[in-house]
Amino acid sequence: MSIVADRLNRISPSQTIVISTKARELKAQGRDIISLSAGEPDFRTPDNIARAAMKAIEDGQTRYTDVAGTPALRKAVADRFRQDSGLDYTPEEIIVSTGGKQVIYNAMMASLNPGDEAIIPAPCWVSYPDIVTLAEGVPVIVPCRRENGFKLTAEELEAAITPRTKWVFLNSPCNPTGAAYSAADLRPLCDVLLRHPHVWVFTDDIYAKLTYDGFRPATFVEVEPQLRARTVTMNGVSKAYAMTGWRIGFSGAPVEMTKAMNKLQGQSTSNTCSIAQAAAVEALTGPQNFIDEMVTTYQARRDLVVEMLNAAEGLQCDKPEGAFYVFPSVKECLGKTSPGGRLLKTDEDFVTALLEEEGVAAVHGSAFMYPDYMRISYATDTASLREACTRIQRFCKGLI
Repeated sequence: MSIVADRLNRISPSQTIVISTKARELKAQGRDIISLSAGEPDFRTPDNIARAAMKAIEDGQTRYTDVAGTPALRKAVADRFRQDSGLDYTPEEIIVSTGGKQVIYNAMMASLNPGDEAIIPAPCWVSYPDIVTLAEGVPVIVPCRRENGFKLTAEELEAAITPRTKWVFLNSPCNPTGAAYSAADLRPLCDVLLRHPHVWVFTDDIYAKLTYDGFRPATFVEVEPQLRARTVTMNGVSKAYAMTGWRIGFSGAPVEMTKAMNKLQGQSTSNTCSIAQAAAVEALTGPQNFIDEMVTTYQARRDLVVEMLNAAEGLQCDKPEGAFYVFPSVKECLGKTSPGGRLLKTDEDFVTALLEEEGVAAVHGSAFMYPDYMRISYATDTASLREACTRIQRFCKGLI
């Protein structure tokens, strides 16, 4: 009899982590690998934030905190929600967790009963369906068409809702497409949700500060305050403040929901790292100009990558509004044979051959519930991006 629980057999390892691990293994073998697979800023954490962490150590802030986070951080989160989006959450409605992923896990485990459905627009982040499945819910994947900018429409949302629907997810800007929702985009979705009071909203705004060309993303409660009583608004410091390794995510939600998440967290991880919390306070309350500088750099990288990928034979790449990913179609390349002799039947075959033959790591679209595409992260230096795109062009040109 296997020691592994049945529930684990219903989920898969994170495909982005699998690809990144394979790329590191090839690099360790001496291969020249350019990894565009990880969703992680290449910027250093700003010095003022790092100094705040060191000061916390010096001041002895190394003990347990409240499960939901220190009062100082919960207040800073509430203030940041208010300043950025006009959302009025009290500290009692805030929970701080070990990354945004734990916020999602806590929310689903605390709320889903067996058979409850969660609507997930695709392309979607790889972990949403598996977290829902682990919580004994049913992920309902709704493919969003490229012609609509990979965004969920009101008609698609309406058609997906059933009496068993408990949640609808929305990630804006989106991982993997970079598609972002404006207030005008969200208004029709809000109108649908107002007609279905049994449906809760989980809005993942982790990339909200990373948008380009003056685009301003919106979030559900900002557009429709009536949804506040059944919305979990998630964010964190990992992407906008280059703090992925610090593992700080947080959410604002009605007190009952926050208490349920706190109860679960209290019996799993308890509080997140006290030192990282002190650093997050500085990130949220300190100077914000670093973000503008980072966005300017990302936008230039985005423009370069989009231009070079569209020059590759068989690829079609749209220009995203936010995050640091592009999601080009590889459909016209499938059915062909790679320069190394591999028949490319699927998008996974494409990215595998690209990694093995050209040393460029990307993630196949099927990992994001959207086959025939691939995700490329441009959160790396411009020289590496240029070289990677040159290799991709050469790979595509060699297909027969």
